[in-house]
Amino acid sequence: MNAVAKQHLIDPEICIRCNTCEATCPVGAITHDANNYVVDASICNFCMDCVSPCPTGSIDNWFVVNHPFSLEDQFSWLELPPKPAEIATSTDALDEEASALLDDAHKTTGHVPAPATAAKPRINLFNRVNPALAKVTGNLRLTAEHTETDVRHIILDFGTVAFPVLEGQSIGVVPPGVDANGKAQAMRLYSIASPRDGERPNTNNLSLTVKRVEGGVASNWLCDMKLGETVQVIGPFGATFLMPDDQDADILMICTGTGSAPFRGFTERRRRTAPNARGKLHLYFGARTPEELPYFGPLQRLPKTLLTQELVYSRLPGAGREYVQDRMRAKGAEIAALLKSETLHVYMCGLKGLETGAEAAFTEIAAANGMDWAALREGLRKTGRYHVETY
Repeated sequence: MNAVAKQHLIDPEICIRCNTCEATCPVGAITHDANNYVVDASICNFCMDCVSPCPTGSIDNWFVVNHPFSLEDQFSWLELPPKPAEIATSTDALDEEASALLDDAHKTTGHVPAPATAAKPRINLFNRVNPALAKVTGNLRLTAEHTETDVRHIILDFGTVAFPVLEGQSIGVVPPGVDANGKAQAMRLYSIASPRDGERPNTNNLSLTVKRVEGGVASNWLCDMKLGETVQVIGPFGATFLMPDDQDADILMICTGTGSAPFRGFTERRRRTAPNARGKLHLYFGARTPEELPYFGPLQRLPKTLLTQELVYSRLPGAGREYVQDRMRAKGAEIAALLKSETLHVYMCGLKGLETGAEAAFTEIAAANGMDWAALREGLRKTGRYHVETY
């Protein structure tokens, strides 16, 4: 093996020597001595069967190497060696379909770093060949029955299968059947709408926010799911659109419609773990009417000390049309103060038009307060504090 290759390694600092990985590996690639558990590069086929059962995450390490580390090398380690500087870290652990979808969502801002204080994400634990099976345990309509907008809150329970996620990550699902060309349906990505410890605290489940789209294969399939039905889940995906764990972080969240999904996870995480944190959450959320705004009721019950919220409606009877960018301009003084803060993190999620309008508002607000938005945005991006996912 003289060509550049990917190698699967176990972190000896984190490993608790429980033997789960060796017992799980179907090809006998994992072995151990009195010191370490190790992976034989000549046998490992990257099937990922050992990854999800590992209780510590020590198994989830992937290096790109010119020459694989030998078993003798690995037995001698007290910690993982540094990754070779001249060889980039492997990116093919990320499912190619998911990578293309995320590339499209990020194509304006590029792949900015994750926040410095964000937890390390686990990605691509399950793929098309080996998906995680989740049971539908909740399917609640979030929007009023009389409105045309049907948005659902769908809860997926993974039972005994470990499926660790962080706020801001996504999962992939593949609708049953074939497309118009007779090929298997393409994977769809959905942002996770719950915090890392589950829709209900300390449960092995997560939630999605799904809008029914006329003629949409995946959205109609998911929205029509009955309790007890099973979904094949791929992922998780996403390593940058993550919530900072720093309690001093001020988080400005801008969204429309189902773009609120990751921000529900952010808000719930802060509410459960640090409701009195110095850093505050600020939400600008657009919809046509209150009845069509997902999570409208629960949002009204959140204390202002946790979340300041600007709910913006473009189709209120008897009122002019207002969009998120209009409210941002109206609150320009508050946003300008945030932009001057070293603790600010900006997140944007929703339709492409949202990004255009919000960018224009940021430019005007910054200029009116003696700041250059383009330069400020670049600084935020480089430090992992400016993230956009639009579709």
